[in-house]
Amino acid sequence: MTNKKWAVKRITVNLAAQEADKLEKYCQQTGRPATDVIRELIRGLSISGENKDVAG
Repeated sequence: MTNKKWAVKRITVNLAAQEADKLEKYCQQTGRPATDVIRELIRGLSISGENKDVAG
């Protein structure tokens, strides 16, 4: 079994009450932790010149 180190960089995000509420409700509906939801959204960001098909 491989041991992955996830916390390469830790960030703090300040959210408005409405944003925090929306994230919390989404996590409750999907049963997923906020960290996973945010990570997935970040992975989906497109950056010019970046090839999304290449695993990295």
